[in-house]
Amino acid sequence: MSQSVPSRGAPAWRPSISIVDHITVDDEGRALTEPLREDIRLLGGLLGDVIREHSGDEVFELVEAARVAAFRIRRNEIDRGELADMFSGVSLDVVMPVIRAFSNFALLANLAEDIHRERRRAIHLRAGDPPQDSSLAATYTKLAEAGLDDEQVGRALADATVVPVITAHPTETRRRSVFEAQNRITELMRYRSRSELTPAEDDVVIKAIRRQILTLWQTALIRLERLTIQDEIRSGLRYYDASFFDVVPKINTSVRASLRAAYPDAGLADDPMIRMGSWIGGDRDGNPFVTDEIVEMATTLAARTAIGHHLSELHKLAEELSMSTRLMDPGEALYELAGVPADDPKADEPFRLALRHIRSRLATTATEMFGEEVMKAADLFLVNGKPAYADAAELLADLDVIDAALRHGKDDILADDRLLTLRESVRTFGFNLSGLDMRQNSDMHEEVIAELLAWAGVHPDYASLDEDERVAILSEELQKRRPLTRPDADLSELAVKELGIVRAAARAVATFGPQAVPNYIISMCTSVSDMLEPMILLKEAGLIDIDAESGTLTSTVRIVPLFETIEDLQQGATTLLAALDLPFYRGLVDSQAGMQEIMLGYSDSNKDGGYMAANWALYRGELDLVEAAAKAGIRLRLFHGRGGTVGRGGGPSYDAILAQPPGAVQGSLRITEQGEIIAAKYAEPVSAERNLETLLAATIESSLLDVEGLGDDSEDAYAIMDELAALARSAYSKLVHDTPGFVEYFTTSTPLSEIGALNIGSRPASRKQTEKISDLRAIPWVLSWTQSRAMLPGWYGTGSAFAEWIGDSDDRLATLQRYYTEWPFFRSVMSNMAQVLAKSDMNLAHRYAQLVPDEELRDKVFGMIVGEHERTIAMYSKITGTDDLLADNAALKRSVYNRFPYLEPLNLLQVELLRRFRAGDDEPRIRRGIQLTMNGLATALRNSG
Repeated sequence: MSQSVPSRGAPAWRPSISIVDHITVDDEGRALTEPLREDIRLLGGLLGDVIREHSGDEVFELVEAARVAAFRIRRNEIDRGELADMFSGVSLDVVMPVIRAFSNFALLANLAEDIHRERRRAIHLRAGDPPQDSSLAATYTKLAEAGLDDEQVGRALADATVVPVITAHPTETRRRSVFEAQNRITELMRYRSRSELTPAEDDVVIKAIRRQILTLWQTALIRLERLTIQDEIRSGLRYYDASFFDVVPKINTSVRASLRAAYPDAGLADDPMIRMGSWIGGDRDGNPFVTDEIVEMATTLAARTAIGHHLSELHKLAEELSMSTRLMDPGEALYELAGVPADDPKADEPFRLALRHIRSRLATTATEMFGEEVMKAADLFLVNGKPAYADAAELLADLDVIDAALRHGKDDILADDRLLTLRESVRTFGFNLSGLDMRQNSDMHEEVIAELLAWAGVHPDYASLDEDERVAILSEELQKRRPLTRPDADLSELAVKELGIVRAAARAVATFGPQAVPNYIISMCTSVSDMLEPMILLKEAGLIDIDAESGTLTSTVRIVPLFETIEDLQQGATTLLAALDLPFYRGLVDSQAGMQEIMLGYSDSNKDGGYMAANWALYRGELDLVEAAAKAGIRLRLFHGRGGTVGRGGGPSYDAILAQPPGAVQGSLRITEQGEIIAAKYAEPVSAERNLETLLAATIESSLLDVEGLGDDSEDAYAIMDELAALARSAYSKLVHDTPGFVEYFTTSTPLSEIGALNIGSRPASRKQTEKISDLRAIPWVLSWTQSRAMLPGWYGTGSAFAEWIGDSDDRLATLQRYYTEWPFFRSVMSNMAQVLAKSDMNLAHRYAQLVPDEELRDKVFGMIVGEHERTIAMYSKITGTDDLLADNAALKRSVYNRFPYLEPLNLLQVELLRRFRAGDDEPRIRRGIQLTMNGLATALRNSG
């Protein structure tokens, strides 16, 4: 087999179709996007000025020439090779700023698109158009039209909870400095768009934008050192000050008020519908850097963030509530809270006195939790012997006194401002901010539990036991209060580490409350014993106890099995029912309000069986779990482990939630937010509010309305999807699992090995040191195919399945066409696939294929990919009745059509640098240049990991 690096010559292969041919933009569409193009021209022009001034004419002229050539390629006026030749042999002194130029442009274009979406929404609102789908206003209208009564709404939303869970799987590569500069440009562009400025005023704003672009240009886009978990923890927390503190309480207040007004007898609780979750610092699946110190840091910093926010808002509230008793009557309760009699001259401003009392107690609480050294001087000054709050409920009770006093004085308008938001903040964030989930792989649990059982003399070789024997031993141990270890036990490094982590979690629960660590997730859960093993660890740490009187297990931590592979999803309901058949486990679930949470893994199921098979396995698995929960008489909450890309469960959240099977939502939903998606959704309040509202709207609709749309046809539809999924999996496996040399093709035709050096996260790229696809983490698997623009995880196998199942049958084609129209699940699968196909580019993918040294392998595998790509687009057109891949996604159509040509230079430069690097050029800037192109492409594609 040849190991030489292929020559740079332009490939002779040409695609029989072009993706641009499948994206239609008419004159009306161009007119609607003219303001967007104006913004892009302004930002691009300012960036160009900065480039010319600070990097010289040679760099600027190459950037301009590449930009013009890229658009000529889109119009089929020149061959892509002409642009590639521009970069051939160019010195790194020029290449590096060119990469930075197109990367920064991608970031600025994202910003312009976000502002344009805001602009379009504002136009619709001013015109009095009906509310758009995915907004809460539209949801309320749908509920009213459905004629639901108060009892139905109250039952479905009795404990409604939507939890976005921020995870440490970052393909988000932006540094904080870049993040902040982008936000400043956003605010300036937003101000410019909404204000009637004089020419002089406009010049001032444009000059301010130029300053921020200059800052971006001279700020390094990537880190020289790998991101640590500590960095990830702090990075995740920055979104609270950026948007969550501002937005989440307001949405919770608004949705509660709206639902109560429409359904006053529904009995809806005061509990927040949106709460926040996190994996950052608690997820140790394949991450050796998570330790007990990291768990302590994550929970402590989260608590400090929450309490610091409450203290700050109390200070602002005291400044605002300056009312005098000479001018209003606040009632007796306020004087009692303030600790002064009504006739005391000091009580003239009782609200300020009461708020000082509250601040003093909260400052004492913070000092006891964190120590004086981390307190602000102004807050530390308040610590004067007042008792600490036992929990956030006590703080809320005091704030309720302030609220009642304002309303007693008919100052409702004041009570409904900052104080209302603060009260909701305390309800939502408490003293813990968010819930830190613990997660570990079942293999690790087995290894540690085997060691503990052997040390305690329970069994010398737990790993040798079959499933029934394991369950029997674990069940017996879980019904005894005795520990298996003691502090001086001579255990392995792994066992000591795992025990230390759960004990740190126990300390966090004791200090910050049960919501500090609410869940324990078992990755790669395949059996009942996998569910019971971590319970032994939790019992050792005191997080699971046995009630002395009833003998039942009690815990504030939920056991959450994660079903990831297609087989595990298919067996999930069986595993759940088998666990619930154990009286002690059923007792634990009953003690936790009868709620069992199950996590569904989108990433590994896709990598395992391909796009269509994975999506259907998830749907079928959910149906089975809903049926199992109903049979067992428990409530089910599903936790969706979605990534940013379609290949990892990504796509529009609203459509994804509505595409869930009947009974799968039930008012509650948890969903992971990962990678660059976090910044895209939550970096600032406007986008955060829109995206959180979308999650709520979809959850409410899925819980209360019949959104599946299949009626009596559901069983037939399920059977057909069973067949399609099997065909799709077979086609996918033929390439990924059964083609000799496929792993070599994958690793050499994509920047997989170079991804490991991109400092985007603390977690290794693989769970194990292996070259097997099954051991590779889903993020580098998807990111690699995304960088090479093949986008294979988001579509491969689907075209073959459709073609084989339909054959020559018009009736079968009509059936799938009907499903596309009537069934949200099928429509979502097709729409998400079309988005991936629109971002793919087989011509660019072919250039990456040229990096494969083995010519025979290269031609075989790439030929299979191209054939399936063309087949999938053809079948999509047949089923949907349109050749336009983005007919149902105007925003993405604008993006692909207007700015995807700017991705061309980044892809071609990446191929050029990969070629040099693999040919032995060890210049440090080569690797850094590859990393910069990855950063730029991830930014431009917006959902790459």
